[in-house]
Amino acid sequence: MTPLVIAHRGASARMRENTLEAFVEARRLGADMVELDVRRTVDGALAVLHDPVVPGLGPVCELAAAELPAWLPLLDAAVEACDGMQVNLELKDLPGEPGFMTDRALAAAVAGWARAADVVDRLLISSFDLAAIDRVHAIEPSVRTAWLTLAGYDQSLAARTCVVNGHVALHPAEAAVTAALLAEAHELGLTVNTWTVDDPARMRLLAGWGVDGIVTNTPDVLVQALRERRP
Repeated sequence: MTPLVIAHRGASARMRENTLEAFVEARRLGADMVELDVRRTVDGALAVLHDPVVPGLGPVCELAAAELPAWLPLLDAAVEACDGMQVNLELKDLPGEPGFMTDRALAAAVAGWARAADVVDRLLISSFDLAAIDRVHAIEPSVRTAWLTLAGYDQSLAARTCVVNGHVALHPAEAAVTAALLAEAHELGLTVNTWTVDDPARMRLLAGWGVDGIVTNTPDVLVQALRERRP
């Protein structure tokens, strides 16, 4: 099996990350999926930005959609720019960030948007916040959900938690991925997509172990690395 080529915030090594241009370039370079970040504006719009603050303007959660700079897309336009690819939406409303909502309002808004936009089949929604993806799953069980985990976390426990909570994928940091973890996760029926890998040798190793997807800033490098390992 060949892993999915997942473009991290689009083709972010070549273009400004999380922009329409980065998503279009990712498709041109051969990506199967785009990973992008979603935040909520003060008036409830879904904006695509990794950091909680828009440079020079302030926190996204305190800005209205009309106040966002032209380079910062809303989710509808971003997903449209990803036509022909799957989309991994990472929920960016984490404890400690400006405007964090304990009711996981962003998760609820994205779940509702996915249903209304009729794009459920193309989406995978992920977060480091387990409660957020739990909320998505409770509202819209047909949407695939994934738990992002850092390298220091107990990945075996995370995999079992995903299964119990109804999530279909585990997204561990690449340093945490081992052949044994992949075997265990696959035995549990989980997909494993790892982040963020730009080294061709590491890409080939992970592919050889059977990882399902690799998040990269350089989708063209990953495409070539996977081509080189084929017989």
